[in-house]
Amino acid sequence: MPLALAALAGASLGAFATTAALQGLGAIGLWCLAWRRWREGLLMAVVMLVAVRVLMVTGGELAPGLSRQDVRLEARVMEVSRQVGMTRLELAVEDCRPLAAGLPACDRLSRVRLSVYQGPDMRAGERWRLTARLRPPSGFANPGTFDYRGWLWREGIQATGYLRQSPAPHRLAEAGISVHRLALAHLDEHELAPRPMRWLAALTLGADQRLETQDWELLNASGTTHLVVISGLHIGLVAAFALGVSRLLARCLVPGGWRMAIWPWWCAGLAATGYALLAGLEAPALRALIMTLVGLWVASGRHAPGTWQAWWLALALVLLLDPLSAWRPGLWLSFIAVALLILIWQGRARPKGVRGWCLALVRTQCLLAPVMAAAVLLAFGRLAPAAPLINLVAVPLVSSLMVPLGLLGWLLAWIPPLSAACWSLFANLTHLLAVVLERAVAVLPLWEPVSAHRLPLAIGLGLVGVLWALPGLDRRWRMLGTLLLALGGIWLSVAAPARGTLWVRVYDVGQGQLVELRTARYRALVDTGPRFGSGFMPLETLWAPGQAFDDVIVSHGDQDHAGGLAALSAEHDVERYLAPPGEALPVAASSCRAGRVWRRDGVEFRFLWPPPRVEGLSANDRSCVLLVTAGAHRLLIPGDVGRRVERSFLSMLSGSVEVLVAGHHGSRTSSGPSLVDRLSPGAVIFSAARDSRFGHPAAEVVRRFRRAGTCLWSTAQDGALTLTLGGRDDPRIAAARPLSWRPGGVGQDCLALESPAIMPGLPVPSSTEAETP
Repeated sequence: MPLALAALAGASLGAFATTAALQGLGAIGLWCLAWRRWREGLLMAVVMLVAVRVLMVTGGELAPGLSRQDVRLEARVMEVSRQVGMTRLELAVEDCRPLAAGLPACDRLSRVRLSVYQGPDMRAGERWRLTARLRPPSGFANPGTFDYRGWLWREGIQATGYLRQSPAPHRLAEAGISVHRLALAHLDEHELAPRPMRWLAALTLGADQRLETQDWELLNASGTTHLVVISGLHIGLVAAFALGVSRLLARCLVPGGWRMAIWPWWCAGLAATGYALLAGLEAPALRALIMTLVGLWVASGRHAPGTWQAWWLALALVLLLDPLSAWRPGLWLSFIAVALLILIWQGRARPKGVRGWCLALVRTQCLLAPVMAAAVLLAFGRLAPAAPLINLVAVPLVSSLMVPLGLLGWLLAWIPPLSAACWSLFANLTHLLAVVLERAVAVLPLWEPVSAHRLPLAIGLGLVGVLWALPGLDRRWRMLGTLLLALGGIWLSVAAPARGTLWVRVYDVGQGQLVELRTARYRALVDTGPRFGSGFMPLETLWAPGQAFDDVIVSHGDQDHAGGLAALSAEHDVERYLAPPGEALPVAASSCRAGRVWRRDGVEFRFLWPPPRVEGLSANDRSCVLLVTAGAHRLLIPGDVGRRVERSFLSMLSGSVEVLVAGHHGSRTSSGPSLVDRLSPGAVIFSAARDSRFGHPAAEVVRRFRRAGTCLWSTAQDGALTLTLGGRDDPRIAAARPLSWRPGGVGQDCLALESPAIMPGLPVPSSTEAETP
């Protein structure tokens, strides 16, 4: 336990390191050496070792000065993921050099992720010299959504970008011999249906990158994702098979002393290790291998630790070998599941007969279900109601039939007819399992609770599981506790604004705009965010499907404002669309004409622009301009209109506005002096992308607002911004990505964005290639 806790402390210190913490750790280490406290000194060395390894990943991230600059890479391809219209590469960098003079060095860069839109066929294991345009790891920051930036950090990826076509990439070396790649190539030669082939590759070789989106959606919705990644289930089966065969052989060779033979346990460990290496030894396989090897040691009974000691030992070894795994949900899902299994089975007699084992399986699954559902809810924000019932069928089917058949097919690969027969049976079982999963999900679909409910629901589910798993607790107390926790869930409700109050959220969607407006019984969107060159739409990640919106206002039809319409219309219910007259959109829309007014729950919504006739106006100047009044507060969203249009609708306004969503993302063509002087906004929000090639917000616009005393916010820096209008107090803005240095700053936590996006003296990228986050 001390070793595991020291490794956890090191992982935490490396992620949240401060100078004072590192100095304190050094002082404790010197004290241990001075007083010869060798045990404590060893633990401090473990803390420091793990912390340094985590810090090396963070410290090797691409320098901000290299953002959107071309660099020359020599790298080995680690992973290739092919998608529609593009390919994703993960590269292990061996050498990195900026192409332009005067740029920061990138020699500490070790792992990058590239998008390839048009390029040569690249395969895992090859070495390439190529040119890429990189940027530091980043992602959208919206409440309750997937943290892409955090995922990049957990995977050790220190930069993202895309492949440049000029100069052309050059292959330096072919891929070396790899049993994993040879096995995949052998599998491709067989005539299997697409789905069984994908699932066979994932189940037996750990090639989960071959699974398609539809596969992941089905597995997530049914709560069976754990079955198709190389886990303790698969490696444990290989170890158990090797152990059984080895002990049978030992019984034949030494009938009187086969129980005392040690070599069968070594054979089982070697078989598990070989299989994990065949599967690529990625993080899940490494974790499963360590847990299996420690489990074999405990089961052998030879100078073995106790069950809980082994649990802590396995955790310590995983963290020492892969410190970043402390921040991966998969680690804790695995170890929580094993801990619960220990708790459930400890002190219980081994089941007897088929009936006994079936009852034990049902009991174990019922006790595991609520705790694992709580863990998945905290880690991924979703619940699969079908999971407890489905796993009663899926776990035995996969572990007892599908995985053994798949592995037996590999063992018999030198006898093609027998191998093909095994895989044919595997394919039939795959189709059967897919049908069962699809029907179960149709009855009990995936549920994604609102973010405010996730923590209380997870706590309730976890407590229910612990109540029934703890040994020695009277059943009446278990039932009473379960009933109380279930009744507590009834009181969960979704918060809503009071009458006369407006909730506003400007989402972080990159180079685009998406604003949500909510009153007590009204919900509207202004714009739908962009659609990237890869086809990805940020709107897809913001809410679970099936949301209802009263109005969706599309300021104009450019892709950065209307790009998410496809996802919105496909997955959600919209009562009315509003857009400029004559705008070509994939949905039918009413016109947003100047003077159009409606009120909801004491909040007034008014269009200031465009006029009834828009002939002669550019696409930007036709934008819908929306003014929202909630009590004494006013919010203005001017779309992408230019300065001339701003002067036109200013005559309809009197007085200032509290909040302004800057026109055209802070471009110099908008937010002219007349608008800034006339409105004197208390706060302005720039909906812009981080490291955008457009350089939004423009430096002159930023200085103009600062001279007017305006508080400046940017989704590029702050993430999504949430505020409430209509209350008695001045609007307060909450950022999804709070900056540590802002509290106590000048101007009531205002953020001054004085610097342009491109550093002075550096070459300005001119490419307009499609980018993807």
